[in-house]
Amino acid sequence: MLLVILLLCGCLSYFIPQGAFLRDAAGNIVPGTYEPGQIAGISFWRVLSAPVRVFGSEDALSIIMISIFLLVMSGVFNLLEETGGTKTFVVSIMKRLRDRGGPVVCVTVLLFMLFGSLFGMFEELVTLLPLIIVFMLSMKMDTMMGLGACLLAACFGFSTAITNPFSVGTAAQFAGIPASSGGWLRILFFGIVYLVLCGFLMQYLKKIQQNPQVSPTYAADQARREALEDNLGASVENPQKVFRVYCVFFAIQGVLLIAVACIREISGFAIPILAASFLISGLISGFLVARSWRRVLGSFLKGAGAMLPAVVMIAMASSVKLVMVESNILDTVMDFVLKLLMGKGKFVTILLIYFLILFLQLFIGSASAKIFLVMPIVLPITNALGISAQLVILTYCMADGFTDVILPTNPVLLIGLSMAKVSYWKWLKWTWKLQFSLFLISVLVLFFGTLIGY
Repeated sequence: MLLVILLLCGCLSYFIPQGAFLRDAAGNIVPGTYEPGQIAGISFWRVLSAPVRVFGSEDALSIIMISIFLLVMSGVFNLLEETGGTKTFVVSIMKRLRDRGGPVVCVTVLLFMLFGSLFGMFEELVTLLPLIIVFMLSMKMDTMMGLGACLLAACFGFSTAITNPFSVGTAAQFAGIPASSGGWLRILFFGIVYLVLCGFLMQYLKKIQQNPQVSPTYAADQARREALEDNLGASVENPQKVFRVYCVFFAIQGVLLIAVACIREISGFAIPILAASFLISGLISGFLVARSWRRVLGSFLKGAGAMLPAVVMIAMASSVKLVMVESNILDTVMDFVLKLLMGKGKFVTILLIYFLILFLQLFIGSASAKIFLVMPIVLPITNALGISAQLVILTYCMADGFTDVILPTNPVLLIGLSMAKVSYWKWLKWTWKLQFSLFLISVLVLFFGTLIGY
């Protein structure tokens, strides 16, 4: 998809005239100052070489810094997973709440949502799905409750990002604002979605307690319970030590997140500070647990290597802007979009951005790649229309995340459903009303944000 967009931009340079806006001291376009030029196509070799040449462009520093950050985060999260950190952390908390029915579900949902919202964990948490399903079955619930408390909660946490480095952090870096800017509305949205998801699961729990046979997985769960062995956390060596080590790790990250949000002098350096913290404390924590630098570095490099395709996608997405800048058609496209949106109202503009990102979500799953593709065009336009970068970032997070657990093109959803042995159509029937409710809530929150000038 990105390759098609890149080639299309190269072809457009042979049909769209060059042009330029005047810009203010901050680099923002000045509406009404557009001057058209001549048509002059860009050479084919420059289009094909753009994903490489982008590392020498004016955006190179941001691309390299964010790419390194993503590699570090992926490496550390894989290290946590392979040393049993995430599993032990979740299981230790759940065991303390065992036999408490609804409350344990709400606490599990909160835990998974916080991991997604604060640290951008989604795929890593889905690896815990079989464990959560076993836990729910042992508490006389069903597989769907396990999917809701793990898969839905992780995705919804990622979508209601407060400091998610893969969406809020990257987009804020692009917009030149602190990641904490406008955080109050993101926190409010997180709280609303948490209550909606808990309400949905509690209502479903009440149904299956009254009549277990209404569960879509009733027959399969009966067979699973017969073979169920309660061995939660047994595969992790010395779980108490692992729990203590990673409690300290997450506490350090939490303190730093609060610090970069509250201290203005360091908020502009949030990404390098968090990357250094995750790298140093993550490697030390891994060594304290595994007692082998070879294993620690192996796990870290394996996780970082898994993120390399996303770095390639970021380079390709960034090269779209490079081609449009080099062919001098970026301002022409912005002028066209500005004229199209002029007079339409801020809320309509935000909704159009929402649906644009929702459409791209069908083809491009990477949150960071879509940011590099969309933000260079969207942010100057919304700034010219008087729409804040904070509202654009909130819109992006809403459109990018929730559909990860409903679109059949998302591999994480398909993997999760295959782990749970639940068909896609059964899942769609169970969740479509929840998804529609969240769509309406998202639109209302965006309307509220527009109304108050957020």
